[in-house]
Amino acid sequence: MDEWRIPLGEWVDDFVDWLLDNFRPVLSGIRDFLVWSFEELSSLLTLPPAWAMILILGALAWLARGWKLGIGGALSLLFIMLIDQWDNAMQTLALVIITVVVAAVLAVPIGILAARYRVVSNVLRPVLDLMQTMPPLVYLIPGVVLIGVGPQAGMVATVIFAMPPGIRLTELGIRQVDSEVVEAGHAFGSTPGAILRNIQLPLAMPTIMAGINQVIMLSLSMVVLAGFVGAPGLGQQVLSAISQLDVGLGVEAGLSVVILAIYLDRVTAALGSRSAVARLQKTA
Repeated sequence: MDEWRIPLGEWVDDFVDWLLDNFRPVLSGIRDFLVWSFEELSSLLTLPPAWAMILILGALAWLARGWKLGIGGALSLLFIMLIDQWDNAMQTLALVIITVVVAAVLAVPIGILAARYRVVSNVLRPVLDLMQTMPPLVYLIPGVVLIGVGPQAGMVATVIFAMPPGIRLTELGIRQVDSEVVEAGHAFGSTPGAILRNIQLPLAMPTIMAGINQVIMLSLSMVVLAGFVGAPGLGQQVLSAISQLDVGLGVEAGLSVVILAIYLDRVTAALGSRSAVARLQKTA
């Protein structure tokens, strides 16, 4: 049966070799930028005392949704500090912030294109299905091969793994905007760009932010797995717990990930709702 075997693996290896031979300066630039951005952001997050950062993040949650979320978020983050996982949590937060920003910058425009052009949507659908069903650890392999071991490989893998819900929900949100509202914009002489900025995006913002929330959740799960390729933070703690069969350390790191996930989910959802209301009031 060997003569009937499709040499897919060899084709992929040849393609990776071609990328390395022809795009090495580009890949080196991506690696350097990701490493620099991670080092700078993680240094910024760990520079103030832990209690000061807890107050800042608690105040952000308070402004986003109210005093209940502010106090609850601050107490949850205080718990991370008390179990001595603060620095690891801030490194993980830095990884998540960078990957979510990159994934959102890529996903939202692609989702807009998919909403506008049916051909783009039809082409993207099987690609997104593949990206969402591929085992997450597989994404670490090309990241390591192309840009080396370290946080940069984890961030590249995380961006690829986390993008699909951002694209899908951006497309869904724009498609769900009432066609009569869009037609009214055309009737008043608005350009397609103005309709997108002032009508479609504000009305689709809750759905888009739901997609960003999913990107955040997937990013958190993936940056933990990225600890297997040298990404620092809570992922390294989970890896250490597995290698040492340390249940206590695993629970501490896992709970820290959960707390970060809940905090980011609640804050981004609140900010998304407020921005949507503000933009609708501005255009009213």
